[in-house]
Amino acid sequence: MKKFTALFMLFACLHSLHANETVKIEKGIKIPHIEFPMKEGKGMYSTKGKCNMCHSFGYIINQGNQSRKFWHDKVIKMIKVFKAPIYTKEDIDTVTNYLFENYGNGKEE
Repeated sequence: MKKFTALFMLFACLHSLHANETVKIEKGIKIPHIEFPMKEGKGMYSTKGKCNMCHSFGYIINQGNQSRKFWHDKVIKMIKVFKAPIYTKEDIDTVTNYLFENYGNGKEE
């Protein structure tokens, strides 16, 4: 019985503290806006439209300069795993070529 009484009193005290709360503290979180500009090039607008609808271009830049095979495999992964709206072989080639030509390391594999 003593445990029940002690728990009840603790609950009552905590409840009364919350009920008598008169000061509201508002804290905000500011998230900085960061631009990730894309390099101008053939296929830029198609790539931007297909990739940026799900993630910022910063995700692509963070991959570093990679091979054509890497970019092709990444495009296929985005299609299969995340259902990226890249439907034709021409679209796959356009996005892959844009990424390789602007963010590639010059290696095919």
